[in-house]
Amino acid sequence: MDQAVFPARWNVTDPQLIAETFSSRIWKVRRADGTPAVVKALKPFDDVADEIRGAHYLSWRGGMGAVRLLGFEGHDMLLEYAGDRLLTDELNEHGDRHATDIANEVMARLLSPSDTPPPADLQPLRERYASLFKKAKADLDAAAGSPYVEAATIAERLLSNPHELHVLHGDLHHDNILLGERGWLVIDPKGLIGDPAFDAANLFYNPLYRHDLSLDPERVAYMAETFARTLGQRPDAILDHAIAWGCLSASWHAEDNNAEDEQSELAVVEAIRKVRSSF
Repeated sequence: MDQAVFPARWNVTDPQLIAETFSSRIWKVRRADGTPAVVKALKPFDDVADEIRGAHYLSWRGGMGAVRLLGFEGHDMLLEYAGDRLLTDELNEHGDRHATDIANEVMARLLSPSDTPPPADLQPLRERYASLFKKAKADLDAAAGSPYVEAATIAERLLSNPHELHVLHGDLHHDNILLGERGWLVIDPKGLIGDPAFDAANLFYNPLYRHDLSLDPERVAYMAETFARTLGQRPDAILDHAIAWGCLSASWHAEDNNAEDEQSELAVVEAIRKVRSSF
């Protein structure tokens, strides 16, 4: 969709293109009652199923901790306007621990019970980890020592014995948590099912490229202990999830021949491994 043409029944006006990614175009629009909203127009791409599951997740949450899905036609979503203040902005102004505490509260709210059955198309975490297992096997077959082999072993153990199963956001990080009229809300879910520590794990690696934060052992330990209390798990289990998640993310970058981001993720993995050894 190169032009702002939306379903007539949505009755939205004044479209402003505010973002464009490989997967979608994001328009800020005005509803008939004068309130702002967002239209997310999906492009045809390989992982469009992620976005479709995400829409189903938002419908299921019904606004509890997440933006409301106001309309969904074809590959276009009409979404509640979440606000324009990112958790990254809050971190920059008020500090990392303050931002971590907010992310922790948001994560807890997303795990609150729902009165409706979960979506039927949620992706199991084992499917999500396919790239890590593929990369680890290739390294193992090549007799190449790599962090992927160890991480795949950790991931297999975690997937085989989840602490509990929950519907997950799947991409929880500082730029997907925004402050608006209804408080802190998440956007851009992926719609997964598995151990909730998976959602906590992503936060260790964010904001992106802030190695002054992500490589700090005190920060790693604080996050592990904070998320562990919320999820009713041990800090070392949270760190295991963070190691597995980081190598999964790095394996995606390896597939894209993006060596810079792959090495960035692996540097954080190593910092987490060092803290993990002290628990």
